[in-house]
Amino acid sequence: MKKNKLFYLTGGIILLLILMRFCSHHETHPKFTPRDYPEIIRSGILRAVMEYNSISYHADKDNISGFDYELLNAFAKAKNLRLEITPEMSFEERLKGISEGKYDLIATGTIVTTRSKDTLLFTHPLLLSKQILVQRKREEGKDSLYIHNQLELGGKMLHVVKGSPALLRLHNLINEIADTIYIKEVDQYGPEQLMAMVSEGDIDYAVCDENIAKANIGLYPNLDIDTDISFTQFYAWGVAKHAPLLLDTLNVWLNQYMKSEDYRVLYKKYFY
Repeated sequence: MKKNKLFYLTGGIILLLILMRFCSHHETHPKFTPRDYPEIIRSGILRAVMEYNSISYHADKDNISGFDYELLNAFAKAKNLRLEITPEMSFEERLKGISEGKYDLIATGTIVTTRSKDTLLFTHPLLLSKQILVQRKREEGKDSLYIHNQLELGGKMLHVVKGSPALLRLHNLINEIADTIYIKEVDQYGPEQLMAMVSEGDIDYAVCDENIAKANIGLYPNLDIDTDISFTQFYAWGVAKHAPLLLDTLNVWLNQYMKSEDYRVLYKKYFY
């Protein structure tokens, strides 16, 4: 228990230091102007915001890695752009930064919905995924907490990263099952930390992206991720409504790159 609590604390401290580093960097440029591709090319800098997780963007020893990071880095190199990346756990803050011109794109797989299309222009789909329930596996004689299907979520407390796209689905699910689901939004931890907390018994349930859960499930043999919360959905990068040329440039490049051997190697690295 102490070891895992140290893991949460250490992970939180590392993330805080990263956030402070980037925030202090951006404090020298307090005012931003929304940009499209021509302005980005003239500046030579592409400003992206990403969620800090094992699939999108994370520090791995002395290296930065992640499917979205490596894919975006390939795009930036092809266009002779320097990347400026800000990690941001809150989906709401990512949207705010896009609308204010602080970021040029959200380079973390974002669920494409009618609601999200109101504020973002989306690239062609990059991934398919869904929201799943993270819980401990059934134990003989201790089966009372195990959720077999969505109908059994009534009266349960689910922990979700603050601002997660899963929130909309959960509120719809409450209406579908005609019962109360208690939702606790967590702003100090990411999905990996929530998985660790479920594993240790600090919380009983969390809702996470399936790709992130699958990437980390090997660390927690006592966890179950077999109960779906949502249907399979398209995930894509998002740019502001005022940046149609950036969107077109990204889509043209993605269409070509996703047919290459380099892309197949990258995809296999994260989604074997």
